Amino acid sequence: MILASAAARALGVPVDPDADEARQWVLDELAKPEYREAQPTWFDLIAGAIRDWFESLTFGAAGGPPGIGALIVVLVVAVVLVIAFLVFGAPRLNRKSTVAGSLFGEDDDRDAAAIRRAAEEAARAGDYTLAVAESFRAIARGLAERTVLTTTPGTTAHDFSVRAAAAFPAFDARLADAAAAFDDVRYLGGTGDRAQYDAVAALERDLRSATPLLETIPV
Repeated sequence: MILASAAARALGVPVDPDADEARQWVLDELAKPEYREAQPTWFDLIAGAIRDWFESLTFGAAGGPPGIGALIVVLVVAVVLVIAFLVFGAPRLNRKSTVAGSLFGEDDDRDAAAIRRAAEEAARAGDYTLAVAESFRAIARGLAERTVLTTTPGTTAHDFSVRAAAAFPAFDARLADAAAAFDDVRYLGGTGDRAQYDAVAALERDLRSATPLLETIPV
């Protein structure tokens, strides 16, 4: 029967196949290369699913082409981001200060809080020489972070204290004493003591909440 049907198909003679033979003919036909090439690829299927999802978005009675919905979503998000930026400013993903670089002759990338913690740890360990130096560095880095004044590789403790005093006149004498203490323990071989550390640490703490007179800072 199968041979006869095959011969009849080859000769173009109409036949009436049974169910199994008809199914086999269909499978044989679909296995041909032209049918396999016409099938959608996995990329086509994914792209179509994404397109269908966007086109399924509806916004009440909003009319227009299906793509209008996605456009409205994008515009709403953009407007919200712009408003948030104008109200709150740029997001601060990292609270760490971006002020870094040379600090009285030494490369130092720490922020003021980190330097202050180092001073406190040195004081607890009884190393007041280091504690005094670190406290004065914390003062300089803190004012730089507040954009009150900055230090350059050539800035000395004395020069810094003079410029800082111009911004904080009420702290003039205390800044001069702190600079002298820093120079003593850093360059003159002096040994810091608890009184010096307490004075510089208190100055650093008070300056954090003081308001500078920016118009008086020398250029």
